[in-house]
Amino acid sequence: MISIWFFIGVVLVLDGLIITGAAVYGLVVPPAPPPVLWGLHAGLWWGLLILVMGAIYTVKYAPRRSGRNHRD
Repeated sequence: MISIWFFIGVVLVLDGLIITGAAVYGLVVPPAPPPVLWGLHAGLWWGLLILVMGAIYTVKYAPRRSGRNHRD
């Protein structure tokens, strides 16, 4: 059986990649009038946090191969 937490980790990794990518794009092409708290780069920090948490869940709950042969 595969744990549901593995799939949640995969979704978090994908979301983290999307958010981080959008934040990096925002750093390369800044908005014309910068928003009030634009200097904090919240999208970048949250994207990286979600990416790390998703990687932890994905590695911790990844399906393991057993060394036994199941053809008994």
